[in-house]
Amino acid sequence: MKKGYWTSVWNNKLRFVATLSALLITGFLITSLVSYYVANKSLSDEINQNTLPLTSDNIYSEIQRDLLRPIFISSLMANDTFVRDWTLAGEEDPDKIIRYLKEIQKRYSTITAFFVSDRTRNYYHSTGILKQVQESDPADQWYYRVRGLKTPYEVNFDRDTADRNKLIVFINYRVFDFDGNYIGATGVGLGAEDVKQLIEVYQKRYGRRIFFINREGEVSLHGSAFQGPTNLHERSGLAAHATRILTSPSVTLSYEQNCDTVHLNSRLVPEFDWYLLVEQTESAAESRILNTLIINLLICAGITGLVLVLANLTIGGYQKRLEHMATIDKLTGATNRQAFEVIFDYMAKSAKRRTSNTAAILIDIDLFKQVNDTYGHLAGDAVLQEVANRIRQQIRETDALCRWGGEEFFLLLADCDLQQATQIAENIRQAMKSRLIHYQRNEINITVSQGVAELLPDEELLHFFGRVDEAMYQAKAAGRDRVTPAVQTD
Repeated sequence: MKKGYWTSVWNNKLRFVATLSALLITGFLITSLVSYYVANKSLSDEINQNTLPLTSDNIYSEIQRDLLRPIFISSLMANDTFVRDWTLAGEEDPDKIIRYLKEIQKRYSTITAFFVSDRTRNYYHSTGILKQVQESDPADQWYYRVRGLKTPYEVNFDRDTADRNKLIVFINYRVFDFDGNYIGATGVGLGAEDVKQLIEVYQKRYGRRIFFINREGEVSLHGSAFQGPTNLHERSGLAAHATRILTSPSVTLSYEQNCDTVHLNSRLVPEFDWYLLVEQTESAAESRILNTLIINLLICAGITGLVLVLANLTIGGYQKRLEHMATIDKLTGATNRQAFEVIFDYMAKSAKRRTSNTAAILIDIDLFKQVNDTYGHLAGDAVLQEVANRIRQQIRETDALCRWGGEEFFLLLADCDLQQATQIAENIRQAMKSRLIHYQRNEINITVSQGVAELLPDEELLHFFGRVDEAMYQAKAAGRDRVTPAVQTD
């Protein structure tokens, strides 16, 4: 028998060596082919056709998302009944609207909050009435543009009316009375510095250079690392492409700068009437080849791991079958008593680590000896199997069921306190009592007596089981077919 055993082991080892060799060869072939493919792949096509357009789309989507909050605030202001009622009432007591705007600015941490009345042309600000807008004033053209908008609002970069040195992102929202008539414009403003911070975030996230230009080619917003001229017509390598960029809604191109190829994607952002430019140098893109080498190593590691898994599945399978025979009760499929101490130790430590409760139920089949004496031991085996099945129907997969003795089952419940465990025990009791067990032509009535206890901090298994066992015997002494919780004592 020993000779046959070792022969089998040796044959298994040979098979695994052959499998290992085949997998390693396959792995080297795959990594070599991937390296060859990536090395010969055109980086320019990848960047221009996929990477940069996708990055540009993502940044544009994030800009729209980051502007949702101020747009929502402006929408609330435009639909606020106070603003409309105050305006329709003749704009009496301007302090009311000024206090309102000041509160909006304070509550939502905006740079500015404003309301312009279409009737009086007064520009109400959180600091007071700044002016009356006039169509002849170039600084007020924004209002007359908003007045004729077909959309509810616009996002606009402009100088702050209260401080002309500040560049502000304005959300200009149209205000209507209760009959749908236009009565003014309101909204909030964000500092351009806040948007610059967003650019910094985008640059770090995507590893690209990002900046905005206006219709004249002036760089309007950029990150802290931006260098060189701030006009597109003056930037090295870009000047030749400036007209194309400024006259097209979207452009992808490449140019040379400082002995390196720079790939650029531009797109018009309608909300700002600015162009979003995203740049990536080809030297940075070449790092993808290094990433491919890493991928090759990961593939080899994965193949090695796969071999180990196969070895574990084959050789470890025998061990698992032995463990199953040593730890599982063959008749009921429940854990046997020998393995239960390991399970208890694990669940107790897990409960302590997670500061959760653990409870136990000791289940004893009432008058089981009479079943064996009346119907025979095969009937008793059938009863034990059915009892185990009914218990499983009432518990969770995380709970541990153990056949403790001849007609006793021990149930360990994770994340379960005494009250919950008592209810589970009651459900088990009802499940046993409510249905007869059919064996051949016999109908066997079964009830169970149960003791329930909650595990105390640092309580040992023997002490814990002693409390559960005592509670179970109290249930039997009280007439059987009942659940008795143990007294919780420290």
